[in-house]
Amino acid sequence: MDAKVVLLVEDNADDERLTLRALRKNNIMNEVVVACDGEEALDYLFGRGRHAVREHASMPAVVLLDLKLPGMTGIDVLKEIRSNPGTRLLPVVVLTNSDDPVQAAVCFEHGANSFVRKPVDPQEFSETILQIGLYWLLLNQTATNGAELVV
Repeated sequence: MDAKVVLLVEDNADDERLTLRALRKNNIMNEVVVACDGEEALDYLFGRGRHAVREHASMPAVVLLDLKLPGMTGIDVLKEIRSNPGTRLLPVVVLTNSDDPVQAAVCFEHGANSFVRKPVDPQEFSETILQIGLYWLLLNQTATNGAELVV
């Protein structure tokens, strides 16, 4: 079985550091690929640019997606993920500072699997990351890599 990779799409270095530290603190040792903006995330997923050499048939187990990114927004990234047959079934967790119910609704309308507000308290943040990791990496069953949605 392939190791389950996490794609973290986060432009804030402090939030990136907190997320990585929370995963390690909770003994979630999966490889984490960090993309600092939407274009880099899509390059990773679609095997473009500096990620052209990546085995793009193997997808991450989950994408942790921030909404406020430079250039293309998290919603734009989500739309691209859902519009491609090779990634449309990929689990995407929106992990954001926003608690706006309208923004959450927009994310769900565009195919987000989950919308999680980042707690400000470091201990609560660590617990949230633990719960996300346990669910999406251990409990959740995903479609086989490369599976396409047939409608």
